Amino acid sequence: MGDTIEIISGEEPRRHSFLVDLVIRLVKEKPLAVVGGVIVLVLFVVGIFADFLAPDGMNEVHPQDYLTPPSAEYILGTDNLGRDMLSRIIYGARISMIVGIAGASLRVLIATIIGLVSGFFGGKIDITIQRFVDAWMCFPWLFLILTVMVILGQGMMQVILVLGVTGGIRDSRVTRSAVIGIKENIYVEAAHAIGCPPWRILVKHILPNIMAPVIILFTIGMGRMILNEATLSFLGFGIPPPIPSWGRMLSGQARRHMLHAPWLAVWPGLALSIAVFGINMLGDGLRDLLDPRLRGGLGRYGRVKTKKK
Repeated sequence: MGDTIEIISGEEPRRHSFLVDLVIRLVKEKPLAVVGGVIVLVLFVVGIFADFLAPDGMNEVHPQDYLTPPSAEYILGTDNLGRDMLSRIIYGARISMIVGIAGASLRVLIATIIGLVSGFFGGKIDITIQRFVDAWMCFPWLFLILTVMVILGQGMMQVILVLGVTGGIRDSRVTRSAVIGIKENIYVEAAHAIGCPPWRILVKHILPNIMAPVIILFTIGMGRMILNEATLSFLGFGIPPPIPSWGRMLSGQARRHMLHAPWLAVWPGLALSIAVFGINMLGDGLRDLLDPRLRGGLGRYGRVKTKKK
C-alpha cells in the first residue's frame, strides 16, 4: 500500500479584488513588510502635511539658539544657524518622497518601454538595444551621475531626471527577461495568428502579465532613488541649499560640528535609514507575494496531508 497526497483547502475563500487580496496576504504572511508599509505611509503623511506638522518653517532662523542640544523647546536640537532640526527633518521627508515617487516612476517607465521593445521584437533590435545597455552599464555609476549633474546643474528636477533615466536603462534587463518569458505563451501566439498588431499585443497581452516585476521595480526603486539623491546632495551635486535634503544635512556644517554637536548628523542619518529600510522591506514583501517562482509547488492556499491506505 502506498501513500497518497491529498490537498486540503477547506472552504473556497471569499473573492476580493486584487489589491484587497494582496493587502490581506501581506498582513498574514509578511509582518515585516507590513512594518515597512507603515513606515512608508507615515513618510507620505509627514511629507504631505509638513506645513502643519513642522513647528517652524524649513529655514526659520533663531540666531540666539544656534547649536542647541535636544530639549523641550527644540526636540531634536538646532543647527549651526539656529534652525529647528525637527522642522527640517519633516520638510526633508517631503523632498525624499517627491524624489522617490517621481524618480521611481520615471525609472520604471523607461525600463518598461525599453524592455518591452527589446524583449518582444528580438533580433537585431534586441541586439542593438542590449549592446547600448551593456555599454551604459560599463561606466562607473557615480562617475557617470556626477558628470551629467555637472552639465545639467543642481536642482530637484535634474536629480529626478538623471537618476530616473540612468536607473531605467539598468532596470530594463529585468523587464526584458519578463517579456521574453511571456511572449512564448500560447495566447500570445494565438494573437499573432489572428493578425493582432504588435502594439495591441504589447498593451493587451504582454504588459498586464509583467506588472508584478514592474511593481517590484517601483517599490525597490523608491528606496534607491532616496538613497542616491542623498548621495548626490551629500557630495554637493544634488538639491541645493537652503532646501532641507537629508543628504545635504549630513554634509557641510554637520561634518564640521558633528563631534561637539552629534545631533546634526544623527537625526538626518536616522531618518534616511528608517525610510530606506521601510521601503526595502515593503518591496521585498511584495516581491515574495507577486513572484510566482517563490510560491512553492502547492501555492499559498493549500496544505499537504499524507494518508495511509
